[in-house]
Amino acid sequence: MDSASDSFPRSESFPSPFPFVLVLLRRMADHQPGLVEDALRELGFGRSVMREANRRWQAMRRSPRRRSAVAHYRAVLGPPESTSTRRIGDLTCEALSWSVPLWPDLRFEVLTAPNGAVWNEWLVRAPGASGPALRTAADLVPWSCTVDEVARAFAPARPMEGSAPTRWRLAFDAPDPQNGELRHWVAEFTWGLLQRVENVRPASPTD
Repeated sequence: MDSASDSFPRSESFPSPFPFVLVLLRRMADHQPGLVEDALRELGFGRSVMREANRRWQAMRRSPRRRSAVAHYRAVLGPPESTSTRRIGDLTCEALSWSVPLWPDLRFEVLTAPNGAVWNEWLVRAPGASGPALRTAADLVPWSCTVDEVARAFAPARPMEGSAPTRWRLAFDAPDPQNGELRHWVAEFTWGLLQRVENVRPASPTD
């Protein structure tokens, strides 16, 4: 049974809108339960509040009422911190971003098509913020970098199918931190943030 820390302060009921960071953490708990527990303590919430926030978010997304996906984010996160137009190949999309607790150097970004459909939803580095220096696999610390930062640092990285819509996987070659040997690695991301890295095998000279 969860402790009393699993509720909001007695003067408050479950807030609406709820803190969206709890939805992000719920997915990350599958890979990094220890980091999530630390984050919940820092935020002053418990596991049951996190689960309830995720339940409400899923119910909102599955509601039969006609409402755009972006409207769901606006309802929970409020007005975006920034909005910009972005070109991806021959397509033009709108990028909306919000700041979130825990990661002041990151932003939650939603990319939308001209018809309002959401193309992507993930954590990215905030404009002007410096990401970590990524040279070997030892630099790939959970929650330290985003999927696009890893892809750039260890290009050419190969995208792989994730286990859920909010998860990504990248396969790439990077030096082993112990001996400098080039090896194959697979990194897993949730909401665009690094969760874990697995050493697959030594890289072949012919790869």
